[in-house]
Amino acid sequence: MAEITASMVKELRERTDAPMMECKRALTESAGDLGKAEEILRVKLGSKASKAASRITAEGVVAIHRESDDKRGAIVEINCETDFVGKNAEFLKLASDCAALVATHDPADVAALSALPMGDGSVESTRTALVGKIGENMSIRRFVRVEARGKLASYVHGGAKIGVVVDYIGGDDQLGKDLAMHIAAAKPRALDSSGIAADLIDSERRIAIEKAREAGKPDAMIEKIAEGSVQKFLNEVTLLGQVFVKADDGKQTIAQLLKAKGASVAGFTLFVVGEGLAKRSNDFAAEVAAQAAAAQK
Repeated sequence: MAEITASMVKELRERTDAPMMECKRALTESAGDLGKAEEILRVKLGSKASKAASRITAEGVVAIHRESDDKRGAIVEINCETDFVGKNAEFLKLASDCAALVATHDPADVAALSALPMGDGSVESTRTALVGKIGENMSIRRFVRVEARGKLASYVHGGAKIGVVVDYIGGDDQLGKDLAMHIAAAKPRALDSSGIAADLIDSERRIAIEKAREAGKPDAMIEKIAEGSVQKFLNEVTLLGQVFVKADDGKQTIAQLLKAKGASVAGFTLFVVGEGLAKRSNDFAAEVAAQAAAAQK
Protein backbone atom coordinates (compact mmCIF):
# COMPACT_ATOMS: atom_id res chain seq x y z
CA MET A 1 0.00 0.00 0.00
CA ALA A 2 1.22 3.46 -0.92
CA GLU A 3 2.37 5.68 1.94
CA ILE A 4 -0.18 8.40 2.74
CA THR A 5 1.86 11.57 3.20
CA ALA A 6 0.86 14.88 4.71
CA SER A 7 1.31 16.58 1.32
CA MET A 8 -1.17 14.14 -0.25
CA VAL A 9 -3.71 14.86 2.48
CA LYS A 10 -3.18 18.59 2.02
CA GLU A 11 -3.66 18.39 -1.76
CA LEU A 12 -6.87 16.38 -1.43
CA ARG A 13 -8.18 18.75 1.21
CA GLU A 14 -7.52 21.72 -1.08
CA ARG A 15 -9.33 19.96 -3.91
CA THR A 16 -12.41 19.01 -1.90
CA ASP A 17 -12.39 21.17 1.27
CA ALA A 18 -13.24 18.01 3.18
CA PRO A 19 -12.04 17.58 6.80
CA MET A 20 -8.44 16.42 7.12
CA MET A 21 -9.17 13.03 8.70
CA GLU A 22 -11.78 12.24 6.04
CA CYS A 23 -9.18 13.03 3.38
CA LYS A 24 -6.73 10.67 5.02
CA ARG A 25 -9.31 7.88 5.23
CA ALA A 26 -10.27 8.37 1.57
CA LEU A 27 -6.62 8.18 0.52
CA THR A 28 -6.14 5.03 2.54
CA GLU A 29 -9.24 3.48 0.96
CA SER A 30 -8.03 4.42 -2.53
CA ALA A 31 -4.47 3.18 -1.88
CA GLY A 32 -3.12 6.68 -2.40
CA ASP A 33 -4.90 7.41 -5.69
CA LEU A 34 -5.88 11.10 -5.44
CA GLY A 35 -8.48 10.86 -8.20
CA LYS A 36 -10.24 7.91 -6.62
CA ALA A 37 -9.98 9.48 -3.18
CA GLU A 38 -11.70 12.62 -4.48
CA GLU A 39 -14.49 10.49 -5.92
CA ILE A 40 -14.89 8.68 -2.59
CA LEU A 41 -15.26 12.01 -0.78
CA ARG A 42 -17.76 13.34 -3.27
CA VAL A 43 -19.87 10.22 -2.83
CA LYS A 44 -19.82 10.81 0.93
CA LEU A 45 -20.68 14.51 0.76
CA GLY A 46 -24.33 13.87 1.54
CA SER A 47 -23.42 12.74 5.06
CA LYS A 48 -21.04 15.58 5.84
CA ALA A 49 -23.44 18.28 6.98
CA SER A 50 -23.12 17.47 10.67
CA LYS A 51 -19.33 17.08 10.42
CA ALA A 52 -18.99 20.42 8.65
CA ALA A 53 -21.07 22.21 11.25
CA SER A 54 -18.12 22.79 13.56
CA ARG A 55 -16.10 24.69 10.98
CA ILE A 56 -15.86 28.48 10.95
CA THR A 57 -18.11 30.35 8.52
CA ALA A 58 -16.73 33.86 8.11
CA GLU A 59 -17.14 34.28 4.35
CA GLY A 60 -20.47 34.55 2.56
CA VAL A 61 -22.86 37.10 1.11
CA VAL A 62 -25.44 39.73 1.94
CA ALA A 63 -28.78 39.38 0.12
CA ILE A 64 -31.49 42.03 -0.08
CA HIS A 65 -35.15 41.78 -1.05
CA ARG A 66 -37.37 44.80 -1.70
CA GLU A 67 -41.06 44.67 -2.52
CA SER A 68 -42.08 46.38 -5.78
CA ASP A 69 -43.54 49.37 -3.93
CA ASP A 70 -40.32 49.86 -1.91
CA LYS A 71 -42.34 49.87 1.29
CA ARG A 72 -41.11 46.57 2.70
CA GLY A 73 -37.85 44.71 2.47
CA ALA A 74 -35.26 42.56 4.18
CA ILE A 75 -31.50 42.14 4.37
CA VAL A 76 -29.87 38.79 5.24
CA GLU A 77 -26.30 37.65 5.86
CA ILE A 78 -25.52 34.01 5.12
CA ASN A 79 -22.03 32.70 5.80
CA CYS A 80 -19.86 29.93 4.42
CA GLU A 81 -16.25 28.86 4.88
CA THR A 82 -14.63 30.04 1.65
CA ASP A 83 -15.09 32.88 -0.79
CA PHE A 84 -15.29 30.29 -3.59
CA VAL A 85 -18.53 28.85 -2.21
CA GLY A 86 -19.78 32.40 -1.64
CA LYS A 87 -19.98 32.68 -5.44
CA ASN A 88 -21.82 29.38 -5.92
CA ALA A 89 -25.16 29.87 -7.71
CA GLU A 90 -27.09 27.58 -5.34
CA PHE A 91 -25.64 29.32 -2.30
CA LEU A 92 -26.59 32.73 -3.75
CA LYS A 93 -30.11 31.48 -4.45
CA LEU A 94 -30.46 30.26 -0.86
CA ALA A 95 -29.50 33.73 0.36
CA SER A 96 -31.88 35.48 -2.04
CA ASP A 97 -34.77 33.16 -1.19
CA CYS A 98 -34.17 33.66 2.54
CA ALA A 99 -34.32 37.45 2.12
CA ALA A 100 -37.67 37.12 0.32
CA LEU A 101 -39.02 34.86 3.07
CA VAL A 102 -37.97 37.32 5.77
CA ALA A 103 -39.74 40.17 3.99
CA THR A 104 -42.91 38.12 3.49
CA HIS A 105 -43.19 36.14 6.74
CA ASP A 106 -41.41 38.33 9.32
CA PRO A 107 -39.80 35.46 11.29
CA ALA A 108 -38.84 36.26 14.87
CA ASP A 109 -35.30 34.90 14.65
CA VAL A 110 -32.97 32.62 12.70
CA ALA A 111 -34.62 29.51 14.14
CA ALA A 112 -38.04 30.71 12.96
CA LEU A 113 -36.65 31.50 9.52
CA SER A 114 -35.03 28.07 9.34
CA ALA A 115 -38.39 26.43 9.98
CA LEU A 116 -40.17 28.21 7.10
CA PRO A 117 -41.10 26.19 4.00
CA MET A 118 -38.65 26.21 1.09
CA GLY A 119 -38.85 23.97 -1.95
CA ASP A 120 -39.88 20.45 -0.96
CA GLY A 121 -38.86 20.99 2.66
CA SER A 122 -37.81 23.84 4.89
CA VAL A 123 -35.07 26.45 4.89
CA GLU A 124 -33.10 24.23 7.27
CA SER A 125 -33.45 21.09 5.16
CA THR A 126 -32.44 23.07 2.08
CA ARG A 127 -29.39 24.46 3.89
CA THR A 128 -28.41 21.02 5.20
CA ALA A 129 -28.75 19.43 1.77
CA LEU A 130 -26.57 22.14 0.26
CA VAL A 131 -23.94 21.66 2.97
CA GLY A 132 -23.89 17.97 2.09
CA LYS A 133 -23.72 18.62 -1.63
CA ILE A 134 -20.97 21.23 -1.52
CA GLY A 135 -19.14 19.81 1.48
CA GLU A 136 -18.74 23.11 3.27
CA ASN A 137 -20.49 24.50 6.32
CA MET A 138 -22.87 27.43 5.86
CA SER A 139 -25.09 29.27 8.29
CA ILE A 140 -27.70 32.00 8.42
CA ARG A 141 -26.14 34.61 10.66
CA ARG A 142 -28.60 37.51 10.89
CA PHE A 143 -31.36 39.42 9.17
CA VAL A 144 -33.43 42.59 9.47
CA ARG A 145 -36.90 43.17 8.08
CA VAL A 146 -37.87 46.76 7.32
CA GLU A 147 -41.30 48.38 7.03
CA ALA A 148 -40.54 51.77 5.51
CA ARG A 149 -41.81 55.00 6.99
CA GLY A 150 -40.89 56.56 3.66
CA LYS A 151 -39.34 54.56 0.84
CA LEU A 152 -36.62 51.92 0.73
CA ALA A 153 -33.40 52.11 -1.26
CA SER A 154 -30.68 49.48 -1.23
CA TYR A 155 -27.17 48.80 -2.46
CA VAL A 156 -24.99 45.68 -2.58
CA HIS A 157 -21.25 46.07 -3.12
CA GLY A 158 -18.04 44.10 -3.45
CA GLY A 159 -19.32 40.71 -4.56
CA ALA A 160 -22.22 40.95 -2.11
CA LYS A 161 -19.85 41.49 0.81
CA ILE A 162 -21.52 44.75 1.85
CA GLY A 163 -25.24 45.41 1.83
CA VAL A 164 -27.32 48.46 2.77
CA VAL A 165 -31.03 49.13 3.15
CA VAL A 166 -32.01 52.73 3.88
CA ASP A 167 -35.48 54.12 4.71
CA TYR A 168 -35.70 57.71 3.48
CA ILE A 169 -38.53 60.24 3.39
CA GLY A 170 -38.83 62.79 0.59
CA GLY A 171 -36.31 63.32 -2.16
CA ASP A 172 -36.12 61.12 -5.25
CA ASP A 173 -34.80 57.74 -6.36
CA GLN A 174 -31.34 59.16 -7.05
CA LEU A 175 -31.12 60.47 -3.49
CA GLY A 176 -32.03 57.02 -2.16
CA LYS A 177 -29.35 55.39 -4.29
CA ASP A 178 -26.76 57.98 -3.25
CA LEU A 179 -27.56 57.49 0.43
CA ALA A 180 -27.26 53.70 0.18
CA MET A 181 -23.95 53.93 -1.67
CA HIS A 182 -22.61 56.49 0.82
CA ILE A 183 -23.48 54.21 3.76
CA ALA A 184 -21.71 51.28 2.08
CA ALA A 185 -18.59 53.41 1.54
CA ALA A 186 -18.46 55.39 4.80
CA LYS A 187 -19.94 52.73 7.12
CA PRO A 188 -21.59 54.98 9.74
CA ARG A 189 -22.33 53.34 13.08
CA ALA A 190 -25.60 55.17 13.63
CA LEU A 191 -27.93 57.77 12.15
CA ASP A 192 -27.01 60.47 14.70
CA SER A 193 -25.30 60.86 18.06
CA SER A 194 -28.24 59.33 19.95
CA GLY A 195 -27.30 55.99 18.44
CA ILE A 196 -23.71 56.02 19.70
CA ALA A 197 -23.08 54.26 23.01
CA ALA A 198 -22.33 56.61 25.91
CA ASP A 199 -19.22 54.64 26.89
CA LEU A 200 -17.69 55.22 23.44
CA ILE A 201 -18.30 58.95 23.72
CA ASP A 202 -16.85 58.99 27.26
CA SER A 203 -13.79 57.11 26.03
CA GLU A 204 -13.20 59.64 23.25
CA ARG A 205 -13.53 62.46 25.76
CA ARG A 206 -11.02 60.89 28.17
CA ILE A 207 -8.51 60.32 25.39
CA ALA A 208 -8.87 63.90 24.19
CA ILE A 209 -8.36 65.24 27.70
CA GLU A 210 -5.19 63.17 28.23
CA LYS A 211 -3.78 64.23 24.86
CA ALA A 212 -4.45 67.89 25.64
CA ARG A 213 -2.71 67.57 29.01
CA GLU A 214 0.29 65.82 27.49
CA ALA A 215 0.49 68.62 24.92
CA GLY A 216 0.65 71.14 27.75
CA LYS A 217 -2.64 72.86 26.98
CA PRO A 218 -3.98 75.24 29.70
CA ASP A 219 -6.54 73.65 32.04
CA ALA A 220 -9.09 76.27 31.04
CA MET A 221 -8.95 75.06 27.43
CA ILE A 222 -8.95 71.31 28.03
CA GLU A 223 -12.73 70.84 28.27
CA LYS A 224 -13.31 72.86 25.12
CA ILE A 225 -10.66 70.87 23.26
CA ALA A 226 -12.20 67.62 24.47
CA GLU A 227 -15.67 68.63 23.35
CA GLY A 228 -14.29 69.51 19.94
CA SER A 229 -12.66 66.09 19.66
CA VAL A 230 -15.87 64.36 20.68
CA GLN A 231 -17.85 66.28 18.07
CA LYS A 232 -15.30 65.38 15.41
CA PHE A 233 -15.63 61.71 16.39
CA LEU A 234 -19.43 61.87 16.23
CA ASN A 235 -19.31 63.49 12.80
CA GLU A 236 -17.09 60.66 11.58
CA VAL A 237 -19.28 57.81 12.85
CA THR A 238 -22.83 59.12 12.35
CA LEU A 239 -24.56 59.28 8.99
CA LEU A 240 -25.91 62.82 9.39
CA GLY A 241 -22.51 64.15 10.45
CA GLN A 242 -20.46 62.52 7.70
CA VAL A 243 -19.31 64.42 4.62
CA PHE A 244 -21.21 63.10 1.59
CA VAL A 245 -18.82 60.91 -0.44
CA LYS A 246 -20.00 62.54 -3.69
CA ALA A 247 -19.90 66.11 -2.39
CA ASP A 248 -18.48 68.39 -5.09
CA ASP A 249 -16.84 70.67 -2.54
CA GLY A 250 -15.74 67.88 -0.22
CA LYS A 251 -17.59 69.60 2.63
CA GLN A 252 -21.33 68.99 2.28
CA THR A 253 -22.57 66.69 5.03
CA ILE A 254 -25.38 64.20 4.69
CA ALA A 255 -27.49 66.43 6.96
CA GLN A 256 -26.93 69.33 4.58
CA LEU A 257 -27.66 67.16 1.54
CA LEU A 258 -30.95 66.03 3.04
CA LYS A 259 -31.93 69.59 3.92
CA ALA A 260 -31.23 70.71 0.38
CA LYS A 261 -33.43 67.92 -0.96
CA GLY A 262 -36.22 68.44 1.57
CA ALA A 263 -35.70 64.87 2.79
CA SER A 264 -34.81 62.89 5.90
CA VAL A 265 -33.60 59.42 6.83
CA ALA A 266 -35.79 57.28 9.09
CA GLY A 267 -33.14 54.59 9.51
CA PHE A 268 -30.71 52.25 7.80
CA THR A 269 -29.18 48.79 8.11
CA LEU A 270 -25.62 48.03 7.07
CA PHE A 271 -24.27 44.46 6.91
CA VAL A 272 -20.62 43.66 6.23
CA VAL A 273 -19.98 39.95 5.69
CA GLY A 274 -18.04 38.33 8.51
CA GLU A 275 -17.87 41.51 10.58
CA GLY A 276 -16.86 40.53 14.10
CA LEU A 277 -16.33 36.85 13.21
CA ALA A 278 -13.08 34.94 13.54
CA LYS A 279 -11.56 34.16 10.17
CA ARG A 280 -10.76 30.61 9.18
CA SER A 281 -7.15 29.57 9.63
CA ASN A 282 -5.38 28.11 6.61
CA ASP A 283 -2.37 26.94 8.64
CA PHE A 284 -2.32 23.29 7.61
CA ALA A 285 0.63 22.39 9.87
CA ALA A 286 -1.14 23.83 12.91
CA GLU A 287 -4.30 21.91 12.04
CA VAL A 288 -2.33 18.64 11.78
CA ALA A 289 -0.76 19.28 15.17
CA ALA A 290 -4.16 20.05 16.71
CA GLN A 291 -5.67 16.87 15.25
CA ALA A 292 -2.76 14.78 16.54
CA ALA A 293 -3.04 16.28 20.02
CA ALA A 294 -6.76 15.62 20.10
CA ALA A 295 -6.26 12.01 19.02
CA GLN A 296 -3.91 11.35 21.96
CA LYS A 297 -6.40 12.51 24.60
